[in-house]
Amino acid sequence: MRKVAVIGLGRFGISVARRLAASGVQVIAMDRNGQLVNEIKDDVDLAVRADSTDQQALLSQDLDKVDVAVVSIGENFEAALLTTVMLKQMGVPEIICRAQSEFHAEIFRKIGADRVIQPEGESGTNLARQLANPQLVDFIRLADGFTLLEFHSPSSFQGKSIRALALRSKYDVNLVVIRRTVEVGQGGQKREILRTIVPKPEDVIEPRDILVVVGADSALSKLPRE
Repeated sequence: MRKVAVIGLGRFGISVARRLAASGVQVIAMDRNGQLVNEIKDDVDLAVRADSTDQQALLSQDLDKVDVAVVSIGENFEAALLTTVMLKQMGVPEIICRAQSEFHAEIFRKIGADRVIQPEGESGTNLARQLANPQLVDFIRLADGFTLLEFHSPSSFQGKSIRALALRSKYDVNLVVIRRTVEVGQGGQKREILRTIVPKPEDVIEPRDILVVVGADSALSKLPRE
């Protein structure tokens, strides 16, 4: 039986969870709000009150074993972002994110969401801005002085593992994903594609890697500039 987790039980999340359950899908529904959990507990296989940004809370409910996770957190975008990253790290095969705007949709795509939907139909594209710094690819400003930054790996990072770089302790930023150019195909059919990689401690930074990090503007300003 197909197993789907619905995280975030606003009107959209509850609607999705109920329709899935009615279709015979095994549904795990999760939200921080106990009232919303109680509202749907009789309609799904499992309804849990938990913080989805806590990886242990996700693992305790076997969310690493679901076929699909729907992240439908509407009010707290940072929580939706972190939840998506956690699910990606846990190896969930398909992650679908609900975005309130194209601005949010673009960020979800950058961190590896397999599909992004905008039920409210909000429009408006946040265009990436190119800066004078040659290492910088683009950035998207988040709320409260936080930014998602995409930049070419500096030479001082290359050849070092994620563990050795210790970005969180040294720079107070979080590495979300690595976008790496890889060669696929054989013989004359070879071509290069850009692949999104969830970083692991033992992964080594390569010269052509593009790093996507999140942090406070003050912390991001301390990253190497070349």
